[in-house]
Amino acid sequence: MEDHKMRNYIKKVLENMPTDWLNLTTHRLDVYNEKYAKTEFLEQFENLFSHSNSIPSALQKLPTAYDYIRLGHPLSCILEWSIAQLHHIKPAHVISFSSQTIPVLAILRKNLLDNKKTQIIYTGEIPAVFESDILKAIYGYEFELKPTQKGAEIPEFEGSTLFISEQDTIRRVELDKNIDFYVNMYKDLGSVLLVNSKQHDNYISEIQHVRRRETIAMTPTNSYTALQKLVENTPLESTKKNLETPKKSVFDSIKKITGTTLEPIVGSSGLSIQYAIMMGLIDDAQEKYKGKAIKFIVPPNCYGGTNDQARRVAACIDAVQVVDLHVDGEFDMVESLDIVLNNIANQDAIPYIIAEIPTNPRVEVPDLQQLKAVLSKKRRTARGSLAIDPVFILDQTFCPNVHFLGTHKILSTIRAISYASGSKFPSAGLCTAGYCVGNLQTEALMKKIKQHLELCDNEATPLQYQLLAKQLPSMNQRILEAYRNTREFVNFIRTALPEAKINFVSEALAIQGFTPSVFSLDLPTKGNSDEEKETYKRALNYKLINLMITKIPDESKFCVSYGQLKGCYWTIPATSTQGTTKEGDKDYIVRASLSPKMDLELHKKVFLDFVKKIQA
Repeated sequence: MEDHKMRNYIKKVLENMPTDWLNLTTHRLDVYNEKYAKTEFLEQFENLFSHSNSIPSALQKLPTAYDYIRLGHPLSCILEWSIAQLHHIKPAHVISFSSQTIPVLAILRKNLLDNKKTQIIYTGEIPAVFESDILKAIYGYEFELKPTQKGAEIPEFEGSTLFISEQDTIRRVELDKNIDFYVNMYKDLGSVLLVNSKQHDNYISEIQHVRRRETIAMTPTNSYTALQKLVENTPLESTKKNLETPKKSVFDSIKKITGTTLEPIVGSSGLSIQYAIMMGLIDDAQEKYKGKAIKFIVPPNCYGGTNDQARRVAACIDAVQVVDLHVDGEFDMVESLDIVLNNIANQDAIPYIIAEIPTNPRVEVPDLQQLKAVLSKKRRTARGSLAIDPVFILDQTFCPNVHFLGTHKILSTIRAISYASGSKFPSAGLCTAGYCVGNLQTEALMKKIKQHLELCDNEATPLQYQLLAKQLPSMNQRILEAYRNTREFVNFIRTALPEAKINFVSEALAIQGFTPSVFSLDLPTKGNSDEEKETYKRALNYKLINLMITKIPDESKFCVSYGQLKGCYWTIPATSTQGTTKEGDKDYIVRASLSPKMDLELHKKVFLDFVKKIQA
């Protein structure tokens, strides 16, 4: 009876839900409370369920679920809640993934850190990409694989027991007390992990964090399909989508945009790609330089996901360490890099650099000739032998149109890989897929990266390929138009509020091709002490953003993203993109990003109103 009530309610929700639930890739900060992000949406959703309220206006008012897409979104949360209802367990014990293998890796990671044994029991065939030897040798995971027959008794085990099975229906399964975790794989959709027993509550946040950093939740479209099948109580249909055409279009566009010739690699998100890059390089290093230390050189104030993921990898693999690279403000990227690379060469270690150009959020571009010289320099170890040359991993999400790696380009002669978040300009904010390319020096490395993307089942989904195929051809034109709006707005702010410090590229850099649509704004402040000045400025940041999103609600959004087709996006890096960054490295400034289509004159007018208010 309860199942019937739940299915009927979900059916009405699917009919009345906001279109954003299928199409939005970034969280709306106006209805987002990070402290309660993992609970608030479902608490209010359950309240609607208890009152059989599924009217569109009620669903529209629900707060943002998790952080949209990567960690979770409305439809993935509702899918998890529905499956929990079927099994009479807590919704937090059900976690969906776009990947079929990552939920298994999430358990293995937790047990590695806890020094706990794991057995993986499966029926049918283990996924072809589940390469046990690599998971043990490169990731450091320990486990036993044990096939079983359906209905066979599962004996007790001193450690964790995972049960993997491929399912063709979204239905209730009988939970066995001797199985700690169920991973139900759904062809073409992803997977759902069930945590069986309250004694495993300490796994939940760890599993969710893997989903946040190394993959994504089951996509909105796939979650929607799964919910429809759950409501109808009908089997999933295997849909063979013709990916050849959109995939070729995406690859051709990426090669043209980046000026590269090697086959690109496209993942389910920017962090999925970055994880494949890291693990592919670690695999290559352990194969070619066995026993040597691996150093990932990362700016401490860069995007929080990059920072956090690098440290998460280092926590699992003894040979890997993270080294800070100071790149912004008083620090020069090239000088800092030279010092760090000299130290690593002296130690005879392997240097892998992850850096953004332009930097985030200060939008700085280093002297590229000097950068090339530092990266190309021949260094010696303490014993006098030739040091291992670095690999430069370039996050060029801010300016994906700049040619760094192609023939005769600035980074063509050193080992360099470039990647970009597809949720920005490449897809115009319509999906999360990310991609990477390599220069001719990295052909072998790119093969390793692709292998690890496939092992993690993190390739872009068919819909993501289709969206990229549609949007990539117009990307460079959209970048140029958005830059023009940004340059005009920056020039206006410099005149209207000359006391503010603006971080944006110079006209000279723009002529070189650096045309970002993002700038950061350090507002003027006042007070009798540094603490008073900082407090005043932080409050002023919110006053500006709140005025913009209140006066221009159809265009100005309190949102962390950029590259969308229209509107203007405002955020404070310290409380959004730098969420997991160390407090001392956070930037409490305003970051704004403009799009090709927006009412620029209205934004100028509202900003002028803000200036008048603070000067009154």
